[in-house]
Amino acid sequence: MNLDLTGKRALVCGASQGIGRACAEALARQGARVTVVARDREKLAKVAENLARTPQGATHDYFHVDLSQPAQVRQTLQHHLGASPGDYHILIANTGGPPAGSAIEATPEQLLAAFNAQLISAQVMVQTLLPGFKAAKYGRIITITSTSVKCPIPGLGISNIVRPAVAAWAKCLATELGPFGVTANNVLPGFTSTERLSTLVKGRAGKSGASEEDITREMTASIPAGRFGAPEELAAVVAFLASPAAAYVSGVSIPVDGGRLPTL
Repeated sequence: MNLDLTGKRALVCGASQGIGRACAEALARQGARVTVVARDREKLAKVAENLARTPQGATHDYFHVDLSQPAQVRQTLQHHLGASPGDYHILIANTGGPPAGSAIEATPEQLLAAFNAQLISAQVMVQTLLPGFKAAKYGRIITITSTSVKCPIPGLGISNIVRPAVAAWAKCLATELGPFGVTANNVLPGFTSTERLSTLVKGRAGKSGASEEDITREMTASIPAGRFGAPEELAAVVAFLASPAAAYVSGVSIPVDGGRLPTL
């Protein structure tokens, strides 16, 4: 099985912590040169510095940008690419989830902000990187979305609206870009031990009056595996999809949730 990413370059969003950072680390271990992207410059610098060196000894890099601002994303990415727009082969589209709450209470501004961060900025990045993907006849577009793509999660109304749209976007790209050696897939994290999950647990505890420990037990009881996932476990699936071995996997949404989803 060819998992080698030597000579490939990856752009990993939301990589200052959690799932994004784990994805960057996994891709670097497979030989890719990685650019990590998020808002926190100091965290990004540390992540890039600590990534495994490529077989050629190339260093990794970073740039900071607010993914909720598509125009800023386009300008910053174009500036970063400079005279080498064809260097990239892999895009991991990942950013923090929208705030919790019901769908009916979501304001238009909140919905637009979520679409900008989750979908529009990803579209901008793909459009910018696509000429390089086509020239290399190798492109991997991988979105980190949510199991709400397949089954809405109570209390996460905005996420339940936006995430399926991202999955549909990736499916369209898989169809349109397949002839150029480009795949597009969605990875759907279940309950994964990240700061985002900690925030959700605290929020549920505050609303229900239960302790965080009780909420955690309730959530893990819904998972056949009996535990929360680790970011590294999700990153392993991402790293496979980014590899040459996954060239014939495209247009799919893969849950990594310990068997929690009730859907097929």
